[in-house]
Amino acid sequence: MRPSLTKDSPKRDVKSAKLKKSSFSEDESQQISFSAELLRKGTHMGALLVPFLYIWWLDSDKALALSILIPIALSISLIEVSRLRGWRLWKVFKPFTGSMVRKHEEAGDFTGAFYILWMFCLVIAIFKPDIASISVSFIIVGDTLAALVGRRYGKHKFRGKSLEGSLACLFGTIVVAFVGYELFDLPLAVGILGAFVATVVEAIPDFVDDNLSVPLVSALVMTLTLRFFY
Repeated sequence: MRPSLTKDSPKRDVKSAKLKKSSFSEDESQQISFSAELLRKGTHMGALLVPFLYIWWLDSDKALALSILIPIALSISLIEVSRLRGWRLWKVFKPFTGSMVRKHEEAGDFTGAFYILWMFCLVIAIFKPDIASISVSFIIVGDTLAALVGRRYGKHKFRGKSLEGSLACLFGTIVVAFVGYELFDLPLAVGILGAFVATVVEAIPDFVDDNLSVPLVSALVMTLTLRFFY
């Protein structure tokens, strides 16, 4: 259950932060400097290590992967709660990550690191290793390109997103689909369908954080497509 209070505003809750977030979307990037945005998305891209290590280092061992990821996710959760509650623990990490925290996260929402780590745990636990790896790569690559291209070149806005950002997301996810085809023999049509689904879900205003919704929905669609059509 998400913490609903912050130290400075005891009546501020996560629901109001999420409602505010829907009006920020790509425009919320303006709340932090572009250098901080690059650092944030560079960290985001670094998460590609997780599917790589899961498949090749851990040999797709779900139990072993979860035994490593869950403690890490719990540790990040503790840091996030300390940030939201104003505990002293946050003071240790604030000099390193504070500049990357967005306004809606300061208002009471968890950061993307929280969502993406728990997303790894959920997707790895539920789906086959190849589907899990591809779906998490969709959000890592697609969201990074959408944010950076949307901020720098986004001209055609819709609901806080931009057409340019969404096209960049689609390009990145299709590249991931081709990589999945080469590495896992996942049917290319299934991967491209997953890429389109991931792009559409990423473009929807984030009432559910896209770090959760994009991998879960795209993985589900690819799984059902394989089951009923292949």
